[in-house]
Amino acid sequence: MTLPPDVPYDIAVIGAGVVGCAVFRDFSLSGLRVVLLERGADILSGASKANSALLHTGFDAVPGSLESRLMQEGAARYRRIHQGMGLPLLPTGAVVVAWNAADEAALPGILERGHANGVHDVRPMGADELRAREPHLAPEARGGVWVPGESVIDAWSAPLGYALQGIAAGGRVLRRAGVRGGTRDEAGTWRLDTEVGPVAARLVVNCAGNQGDIVEAIARPSPFEIRPRKGQFVVLDKTAYRLATAIILPVPNERTKGVVISRTAFGNLLVGPTAEEQPDRERAATDTAALESLLAQGRRMIPAIAQETVTTAYAGLRPATQFKDYQIEALPKEGWISIGGIRSTGLTAALGIAAHARRLYEAHFATLPAFEEPEGPVMPNLTEELPRPWQEDHREEIICHCEMVTRREIAAAFDGPLPAGDLGGLKRRSRCMMGRCQGFYCFRRVMEIAAPHLPDLVSPLGGAR
Repeated sequence: MTLPPDVPYDIAVIGAGVVGCAVFRDFSLSGLRVVLLERGADILSGASKANSALLHTGFDAVPGSLESRLMQEGAARYRRIHQGMGLPLLPTGAVVVAWNAADEAALPGILERGHANGVHDVRPMGADELRAREPHLAPEARGGVWVPGESVIDAWSAPLGYALQGIAAGGRVLRRAGVRGGTRDEAGTWRLDTEVGPVAARLVVNCAGNQGDIVEAIARPSPFEIRPRKGQFVVLDKTAYRLATAIILPVPNERTKGVVISRTAFGNLLVGPTAEEQPDRERAATDTAALESLLAQGRRMIPAIAQETVTTAYAGLRPATQFKDYQIEALPKEGWISIGGIRSTGLTAALGIAAHARRLYEAHFATLPAFEEPEGPVMPNLTEELPRPWQEDHREEIICHCEMVTRREIAAAFDGPLPAGDLGGLKRRSRCMMGRCQGFYCFRRVMEIAAPHLPDLVSPLGGAR
């Protein structure tokens, strides 16, 4: 839906992370004219591109908090729609492990908090049951709290699916469309100054993540301050997948949930994250000392990790604020909805946040018609849970042998209404160059397929295309 610059959209959503994509989806499905503005070359270019890919139950959230409620609502909505969209759900369960007497003393409080959050199947797990379930854990493990509802998902296909559903309902996605400022006229219409030209909208929803307080200042002095919190992760080779069946959680502290060991939907084992506050909102660099510390902690929990090799490491920035809870509110006088401080639980809560934003819209702006959840589109399977194209008869050639990605899958990433906008977007849509060699062997072949669609890429023969 392309509108002339002087015809306003009903809603402009700023930021195409997982929360922005979910909000865009729900408002588009409600029949509104919606535009999603992303400053990166592709969706998920900010905080949402790097996380632990877990679907949480909310058992350990602060009882009564907005975060707790929206995590549970978001997880429930994901569970209702994931099959119709072909999105994975690996019900691994999780165990909060006590490693010492202080951890053991904290377990009853964790159990009580889980029950207070309505997660009633959380229960104690003795040392013998824990060792039977997770035989590779170090002998120091004293028992824990079992959380059967925790799961692993594909963190990239879900928000892409949300965005595609919004587009199918009539919404529009603009990339490389960073918002530089805006004014609101006497008629109540926002005139946003973006990198692709002016965009008019009657209402703005701020989902800008690590830029959230900067964008908020367009409407008012921001009541929250983004304090980026870096999380570094280590991805172990696929041979390490067998070392943990459940998500292994530590007893958390006031600042962080601590280092987690988890399977991934792509057949690896993940160790992380760190929790490091930094002033830089853009750069999430890994460093050797932090990664070695992560591996050391992983080896203390599962000694056999010492015999495994590392596929890669990555880091992401979570948009933490000075507050523990989400910062979400409607500003009726300003024609604005603020969604800030979502942090690491945003993947789980995204659909719950979208539903909450819709409720705020109805409470303060206008009534919306109910909508039925659409069935599609069905997203390509990137996980090891289901058969993949390389296993089919008469498949096309395999381009990326580490992750078994075919030519057809790479080409398909550039089809449809929201094709990959950069190399990161291509990787997130196909898994190419994300395996053990990190593109060392397949880089040239991938570039030959991708370069006609991505003019900003550097040619494998040198020089810009």
